[in-house]
Amino acid sequence: MEKSILYFDNVGESNTDAVITAAAKRAAELQISHIVVASTSGKTALKMAEAVKGTSIKVIGISHQYGQNKKGEWEVEEEYKKKLEELGAVITTQSHIFSGVERSITKKFGGFSRVEVISDALRSLFGKGFKVAIEVAVMAADSGHIPVSNNTEIIAIGGTRHGADVALVLRPAYSGDFFSLQVREIIAMPRAKED
Repeated sequence: MEKSILYFDNVGESNTDAVITAAAKRAAELQISHIVVASTSGKTALKMAEAVKGTSIKVIGISHQYGQNKKGEWEVEEEYKKKLEELGAVITTQSHIFSGVERSITKKFGGFSRVEVISDALRSLFGKGFKVAIEVAVMAADSGHIPVSNNTEIIAIGGTRHGADVALVLRPAYSGDFFSLQVREIIAMPRAKED
C-alpha cells in the first residue's frame, strides 16, 4: 500500500482544519468507527464531530483532567459540551497516563519516573502532538469509550498547545498493556517540533 502523509511546516492550531479533513477522509477509507481527539475546551472535538456528522463514526473528545489548571474545575466549555452531546459525541477525561501520580512523586522527591521518560521520548522524537495523540487514545481505552482488540483500529488526534496538528491510525491499548499499542499510520504531523 502506498499512502501519502500530510506534513506541516509549523506546529499548532493553524493545522486543525487540515488535520480534521484528512482524519475524516482516512476514517472513511479504512471504515474506522472511532476517532479520539485531544480537546481541552471541547472546540477541536466539536470540529471533528461536525466533520463526520451523518456517518457512523463516533467522536470521543478527551480533555484535561479535573483540577489540571484550577482545583475542582474542568476546562471543557459548556457550549461545546452541549453541542457535542447533540451530535452524539462524547467529551470526557481521566488522569493523564503519562503523568498522574508519577508527576506528583517527581515534584515532591525529584528525579524522573519511567512513565515520564516514555512521555519525554515521544515528545522529543515525534513532537508534543504525537505524544498527546497516543496519550488520549489510551485514556479513551481506559475510559471504555473505544473498543480494544488486536483487530481494532482507531484514529487519534493530538495537538501542540491548541488545536490539532497530528493524526494517527492506531491499534489502541489499555494503559496496563501499553506496549501492545501500535502506530499503524501517520496521517498528518508537523515536520518541525516545539523546542
